[in-house]
Amino acid sequence: MSAELISIIVLVAVFVIATTRSINMGALAFAAAFGVGELVADFDTDTIFAGFPGDLFVVLVGVTYLFAIARANGTTDWLVHASIRVVRGRIALIPWVMFVLTGALTAIGAVSPAAVAIVAPIALSFATRYGISPLLMGAMVVHGAQGGGFSPISIYGTIVNGIVERENLPGNEIALFLASLVVNLVIAGILFVVLGGLKLRGADDGTEAAGGKGADEGPDDEEKKGEVKKAEEDTRLTPARIATLTALVALVVAVLAFDLDSGLTSITLAVVLSACWPEDSRNAVGQIAWPTVLLICGVLTYVAVLDEMGTIKWAGDGVSDIGIPLLASVLLCYIGAVISAFASSVGIMGALIPLAVPFLAQGEIGAIGMVAALAVSATVVDVSPFSTNGALVLAAAPGVDRERFFRQLMMYGGIVVAVVPAVVWLALVVPGWG
Repeated sequence: MSAELISIIVLVAVFVIATTRSINMGALAFAAAFGVGELVADFDTDTIFAGFPGDLFVVLVGVTYLFAIARANGTTDWLVHASIRVVRGRIALIPWVMFVLTGALTAIGAVSPAAVAIVAPIALSFATRYGISPLLMGAMVVHGAQGGGFSPISIYGTIVNGIVERENLPGNEIALFLASLVVNLVIAGILFVVLGGLKLRGADDGTEAAGGKGADEGPDDEEKKGEVKKAEEDTRLTPARIATLTALVALVVAVLAFDLDSGLTSITLAVVLSACWPEDSRNAVGQIAWPTVLLICGVLTYVAVLDEMGTIKWAGDGVSDIGIPLLASVLLCYIGAVISAFASSVGIMGALIPLAVPFLAQGEIGAIGMVAALAVSATVVDVSPFSTNGALVLAAAPGVDRERFFRQLMMYGGIVVAVVPAVVWLALVVPGWG
């Protein structure tokens, strides 16, 4: 049995054991990385540790640390009420506001995880407060980020168009952008209907109502008085909240304008806030999503071992050797989706597009449609809790059963992996676009 096949069997075993025995999958994955790396691939410890996603570790810790402080001093509550006022209390519009906001950030040049890191904690705090499905809100944020992610001036768009140009393939920047935008918009619309978004259409912000006419109708109603008082507290700007809002704006500017790392910037801002208001941040470190950090970092370390072993290239080469271009193209879309659910979307696109060049050169498959299908397949699955975006959503959700939410994200990510590559293949590759 080849080393590559053994490594894939071990990966499947990690999933099965973690699911059936309630063991943190990240801890299992670290053990698998050690066992497969040392015993099968004959790697030394330094090679195994080289795959540890240090940058993602810092992002997860830094962002959840900063927003733990924001929750403690009431800044997230203030942001929720500000969002409600923008849409005049229509709660059903908030998921779409988050979709558009993250899409706009990535379209103008933000890295997708950076946009999600900025928006997801606010969106999920809102979801928790108003009883909106956290899966709906988290998915709207991620799909919004991917919807804008392939604009001609975006990071993803620039990278993919650069690969296409380097490989001397026909390209269409607008077609690539629209393909991703339409697919993610359609998915968001389906999720909005399936996960209860239509039921929100008649809902409005109860605290605003309590502070408006409802409060006048029952002056002796203690419950309404309590709601009014809570609403007033949530909407009052204190020095700590002003400083936290300033820190959040500084995070956006640092990431978008100066291309600074969102994780290191978040930790720095959190430390400054902690030094100024220690009473608000005393328990913030304990609220960092440590189980999520262990899970994501462990799985990605094992995936890096697979990459170093050549398992990913082995699977891709096996597909590209198939003599039927249409079959090879759909298999490449699925490989891109499956691997990207656990690894870097950009890295997968950079590997898969060159693999498609041999049969694209035959002229039987349209290059524009194939590149768009690969790009969408490799990024739409970022709702997976093992991807950076999915991990940020999982870590940012306050007041939820994280194990249950993790399973929901994993199940939804599995559905996306199973369905979307086939759909985009049928829509973009089979007709022969480009």
